Amino acid sequence: MSLTRREIIQSGAAALSASLFRTASAAGSTTQYPKAAADACIFLWLGGGAAHLDTFDPKVRGDGLKKPGSYYGSIGTAIPNVQVCEHLKQTAPLLDRCALLRSITHSIKGEHAAAANLVHTGRLPSGTIQYPSAGSIVSHELGAKSDDVPAYIVMGYPNITRDPGFLGAKHGYVYLTQVDIGPNGLVRPPDVDAGRQDRRETLLGSMREGFLARHAGDKEAQAQSDVNRQAFRLAGPKFLNVFDLNKEAASLREAYGGEFGQRCLLARRLVQSGVRFVEVSFNLNFLNGSGWDTHNEGQVKQHLLIQDLDRAFATLLLDLEKTRLLHKTLVVIATEFGRPPEFDSGGGRGHQSEAFTMLLAGGGLRTARAIGVTDEIGREVVERPITVPDFHATMHCALGIDPSKNLYAGDRPVPITDHGKPVMELFS
Repeated sequence: MSLTRREIIQSGAAALSASLFRTASAAGSTTQYPKAAADACIFLWLGGGAAHLDTFDPKVRGDGLKKPGSYYGSIGTAIPNVQVCEHLKQTAPLLDRCALLRSITHSIKGEHAAAANLVHTGRLPSGTIQYPSAGSIVSHELGAKSDDVPAYIVMGYPNITRDPGFLGAKHGYVYLTQVDIGPNGLVRPPDVDAGRQDRRETLLGSMREGFLARHAGDKEAQAQSDVNRQAFRLAGPKFLNVFDLNKEAASLREAYGGEFGQRCLLARRLVQSGVRFVEVSFNLNFLNGSGWDTHNEGQVKQHLLIQDLDRAFATLLLDLEKTRLLHKTLVVIATEFGRPPEFDSGGGRGHQSEAFTMLLAGGGLRTARAIGVTDEIGREVVERPITVPDFHATMHCALGIDPSKNLYAGDRPVPITDHGKPVMELFS
């Protein structure tokens, strides 16, 4: 059979492309990336853009009007020569369990949704592929520790930025909005007793098997079937008992504080039960009127948010330590961007992605350090910039996941991170 010149070129290009992918994959598989001891992650999400200047990277104090700078005073910490906001009083003496990454930077200026998607997936959007969130990647790579619990849970409302993307429904999340009753979809109605539930499951099972037989080889149908089966397992008492916070000492519940603190307590219980990745969303906007998006008057009562974060986070660290989970649990404080040093006309702050802070704790990392430096008013990174893909690579390495490994969207190889490099200073 004769080939045209175009067909020969196309065939050669395809072969070269395949060879390059094989070479890149082989090279990635031999790259030695560091690993820490973590086998689970608690991801504390400060949605809205928490001001680094008013939390973990304080600078000279501004006046809330024309003079740029921090809104609050600063205090010393367990890390020599490292200070934090004066409202982080409980966290400051525990900061040796943490690493501050003070030079996070990306290019999305003011779009909350786009920036939140970047921080959750480690990538800019693509018109041809939906990338998985970090939680879904952890689910895919590590799976749950037990068949009785899911791998990935989100405390907050469903959002596409947390989705599994091309990894499929099996690596999606279970979400809940109330900590005391568990996920609504798993709670059996009062009028459905065990016998009635068994009959329902038997009927649904026969319908499911018939559907799969008619659609043999359909990966999406099989994945959805697997999710449904898991949902029935999760509706059992073993998993739902995790949500009974009354099993904890009243003094501990009080130490954690309000709604966000109770979510953090539940996160510890979920990790203890075998869940790999728990996102805890801090979305209590009513505390200051605007949440962490502190435009205008939201700045005035921002300290209420910071104090709530301080109480819950400090108690979580001590609780994980007491239950011998801190070394194995990576705790993350993340946000989509920071805030500029200048104040707006209403006394609040705008958005800033060029320089801000995120935090890692526990997980077997080399903590008790602040990495990266911003300028004297926190507007720009002047030392050790860390990209969002770098941040993701660091999280994955802490969890023993190769950040260069290829996942596959169909036949298309997609590295777990977008050329991210782990922050090597955190690994021994």
